Amino acid sequence: MSLYLILNIASFIIPFLYSFEKRMRFSNRWKAFIPSLAITAIFFIGWDIFFTKVGVWHFNPRYHTGLEIFGLPIEEWLFFFCIPYASLFIHFAFHYFLPKVALSPKAVFRIYAVIIAIVLPILVLNFGKWYTTVNYSLLIILLTYTVIKAPHVLQTFFITFLLILVPFALVNGILTGSFIDEPVVYYNDLENLGIRLGTIPVEDVAYAFSMLLMSLVIMDKIERKPNNLGVPR
Repeated sequence: MSLYLILNIASFIIPFLYSFEKRMRFSNRWKAFIPSLAITAIFFIGWDIFFTKVGVWHFNPRYHTGLEIFGLPIEEWLFFFCIPYASLFIHFAFHYFLPKVALSPKAVFRIYAVIIAIVLPILVLNFGKWYTTVNYSLLIILLTYTVIKAPHVLQTFFITFLLILVPFALVNGILTGSFIDEPVVYYNDLENLGIRLGTIPVEDVAYAFSMLLMSLVIMDKIERKPNNLGVPR
């Protein structure tokens, strides 16, 4: 079994099994969660295929099975389901067991303003670098949309994302070369800022944030869609 496949399975298996935990019963929310995950995965896989094709990154054959679809290892396809599932399980578990812990609307807006104040100048000054440009543009658009249309999502997600960063740093650290001889994924530093958090390109934090937030916003929209009686689901 390839290292990349082991990382996917190891990240996914425990959150999946705990999805049936009798108190939380996260599996009861799959009807909205799975479509949200799939829609987000399709978007990011399309992005991934393009970036692989133009050389923004490529995959080390030493650490995947060699089975590819549209130029992406099968493990990379699984990544967009296994890692978001595990990450968002942390979010929902936190929300379930600590339902009263949330930021105020004012705090959400202040954090949003700080993020935009940092990211926007970086985007402008580095416009044209593929990874930085696409990544930070999506972050600004998605975050602004969420602040306007679904700010309640961020009242918890701004907190849980800090928790998610811990397993993210471990898994993404290995993928980018920590603890192993060579990276699983090679990044072309001409297309990013060239700043690494350990071995992880700094843009990956925004990438993870946007990917997870997109799923949450879509799920929120599905769950709030009125049923035939005009009552939110």
